[in-house]
Amino acid sequence: MSWLRLNLFSLIVLSTTLSGGCRIEDRFIFHPDHVTDRDPSQIGVRFEDVFFTTQDGLRLHGWFIPHQDARATLVWFHGNAGNISDRLLNIKLLHDRINTNIFIFDYRGYGRSEGTASEKGTYLDGEAAINYLLGRDEAAARRLILFGRSLGAAVAAEMAIRFPSLGLILESPFVSIREMARAIFPSLPIAWLLQTRYDTMEKVRLVKTPILVLHGDRDATVPFAQGKRVFEIASHPKKFHRIVGASHNDTFFVGGEEYYGALREFIESAVAANEQSELSP
Repeated sequence: MSWLRLNLFSLIVLSTTLSGGCRIEDRFIFHPDHVTDRDPSQIGVRFEDVFFTTQDGLRLHGWFIPHQDARATLVWFHGNAGNISDRLLNIKLLHDRINTNIFIFDYRGYGRSEGTASEKGTYLDGEAAINYLLGRDEAAARRLILFGRSLGAAVAAEMAIRFPSLGLILESPFVSIREMARAIFPSLPIAWLLQTRYDTMEKVRLVKTPILVLHGDRDATVPFAQGKRVFEIASHPKKFHRIVGASHNDTFFVGGEEYYGALREFIESAVAANEQSELSP
């Protein structure tokens, strides 16, 4: 997530009334890219192009990437920049190492999805994505592991409150937008002006499903300490994985086999617990 632009953003917020500030905030929080000239077929991964509709009538785009041994589906809520076509290498590495389907989609205003991004809008988008999966025929498509990275961690946590899931994975989560503003500008009183919340920690308080938090210990964008705070407030069962040497955008590469091992162990445990509960009288 690019927080450097908040230098300009802070000055704008301080000179803007609260009634008009939200749209200005959105311009600096969301950095969508509309160019989607690549897809998983270019990395040798089979996929389905998926379009689905939000409650407020927007058409969103995503990819459903099946796995032959899938027992669940990883629902991927990406960060604030680019679009799903920027995640191809990450998709390939996950597909090759994790035995789940993958469903990744673009929020409104990103890639081939209609509309303009906002906090409320991303929650509507998350709801629409999950409702799409719940409507599929395959049982594995309806068994959900929610996976949110950076800003997407807040969206995934909100969905974990609204929908049943087998587990919630939060990678590089921040506490909230306001806490990020305080961390970056400790001497500027701008946090109270912000209307956008993305309060990940408050959401995690309400989550009842098992949680895995992963964070790079060299993350210069979202402080490592914020990921720890999110983890500490979560209920058990939970697990924290420190990604040694990783910054904000290279976790899936720098983390190596230990990173994928942590993901596999968490997912397999969550799936096994669900299957056991289904067998219990």
